[in-house]
Amino acid sequence: MIDKITALLRMIKFSHTIFAFPFALMGVVLASLVNGAAPGIGQVFWVCMAMVGARSAAMGLNRLIDAGIDAENPRTAEREIPAGKISRRDAKLFVFASLALLLLSAWMLNPLCFYLSPVALFFLVLYSYCKRFTAMAHVVLGICLAAAPIGAWIALRGSIGWPPVVLGFAVLLWVAGFDIFYALQDLEFDQAKGLYSIPSRYGVDKSIRMVRYFHIGMVALLLLLLAVDGLGTIYFIGVVVVALLLLYEHLLVRPDDLSRLDAAFFNMNGYISVTIFLFTLVDAVW
Repeated sequence: MIDKITALLRMIKFSHTIFAFPFALMGVVLASLVNGAAPGIGQVFWVCMAMVGARSAAMGLNRLIDAGIDAENPRTAEREIPAGKISRRDAKLFVFASLALLLLSAWMLNPLCFYLSPVALFFLVLYSYCKRFTAMAHVVLGICLAAAPIGAWIALRGSIGWPPVVLGFAVLLWVAGFDIFYALQDLEFDQAKGLYSIPSRYGVDKSIRMVRYFHIGMVALLLLLLAVDGLGTIYFIGVVVVALLLLYEHLLVRPDDLSRLDAAFFNMNGYISVTIFLFTLVDAVW
């Protein structure tokens, strides 16, 4: 059982939850600043559970839907389903359990969260099919993760506001950008199989240039959040640090050298999400 659970967590790359999780918590912090009161422990717990359920369901669905493609790609052939380490039955049960956790968490938070959960599910499913018909799969993935801070805000306030929307668009641009970087690994495979992605359609040079524009937009949107009452100098310093981390990430990925792509994708993006959350939290508490 332990081995199976470990394999399932490996299948969904559970460690990558760190990419979106801090932004969900950042949504909690922003909503708390506007509310003028700290969130309840129960609210934070169910926000975290909703985040885990949504991401686990999304990754599980993606692995199930893409199992055939993964089996043909040398880079992904050893993933758990195509390699036979996890059965499709077990993967489906895992997805259903994750969806149940998401729906339960949304119900426990407030009615609006629950009523909007099908919208989140729609985009989670859509992403897994996007590469078959559009190069904008990276943007759809960005929409999925942009839901993290927006959902957390709704969980605490029961309504929508401009701060989580701005933060959501910042997350969208950031995620779409680093997912384009990640897709550079499969450029030749995607072209050979007729799969859609920004790199397979526009090539390496234009893709990297597009990521630059996305990430500049992300920093600009993060700066807009300085208008939120309660955020100030500490948060601004955090945005500057994030900008420097993004700059370093782009220095790691060059058109003529993609050897450090893993470091740019896994390490730097984890640092970026945790950094902006911690600076936001310290600023809010201070």
